[in-house]
Amino acid sequence: MAESMRWSEGFIAVDWGTTNRRAYVVDASGKPGAEFEDSKGVLSVPKDDFPAAVAEIRERLGDKPLLMAGMVGSNRGWMDAPYVPTPAGLDELAHALVWPGKREAIVPGVSYVGNGRADVMRGEEVQLLGAIARGDIDQNALVCHPGTHNKWTLVHRGQITSFQTVMTGELFNLLKQHSILCDLMQGEVTPNESFRAGARHGWANDDLMAELFSVRARVILKQAPAEDPASYASGLLIGNDVRIGLSTPYAAQVVVMGRPELTCLYAAAIEEAGRAAIELDGEQSFVAGISKIAEVM
Repeated sequence: MAESMRWSEGFIAVDWGTTNRRAYVVDASGKPGAEFEDSKGVLSVPKDDFPAAVAEIRERLGDKPLLMAGMVGSNRGWMDAPYVPTPAGLDELAHALVWPGKREAIVPGVSYVGNGRADVMRGEEVQLLGAIARGDIDQNALVCHPGTHNKWTLVHRGQITSFQTVMTGELFNLLKQHSILCDLMQGEVTPNESFRAGARHGWANDDLMAELFSVRARVILKQAPAEDPASYASGLLIGNDVRIGLSTPYAAQVVVMGRPELTCLYAAAIEEAGRAAIELDGEQSFVAGISKIAEVM
């Protein structure tokens, strides 16, 4: 469309998730400039109010075209952007954009069906493929993407070929807020020895539900200190997550991508499982990925 010719002059990239959104000005060379982050995720915006929410972004960052990714393209967002099936790369995403308006486009997510499983992702694919485009990830790799719903993605020849979602982050939050363990899980989680002990147990055993209860029992019976059960429980959950993610025999590079406060935990747990992992900041990768999509759309 004619309006899209103006995208070469720069645009606003938006990573619009369930509970948060982050927007960046991207200049003509693909470099990020001004940005902001707030808590106006898609669940806080009624469907009819998305035009006003987009206008607010432009008020803060300038009157430019918007290229959006994440849950804004889900059935809970502004407009449903159908998933692109695997194998998928940047070209497939760019050619399947959905346009709510002449100057607003939504990047579709990616879907996987195979081996008796079905899975979907929205937002992570832009970061992952952006890191490949930057040369930060090998053309063949296993990528762990921590978050509320952690993703383990197989990359082959620069494309997403399959992936699996593990609800570790959501389970930790539920335990922290609503379980019998909640009073023990309010401390800060760090990759300390308690975390690593939990990760080793979660990696080596298949008794997750029983071991979670023992977190409380050991503190009550003074078999474990009361200072750090949150780190142990987190390590236990993430170790189990890593057990799932590394279950597919794959000798390629292992990458952990996302927010540093989460990637450091997963990298430590992967280390306890006997593998090395490269950590990448997902923010830079998102800008790289969405800039590449803008180039080829």
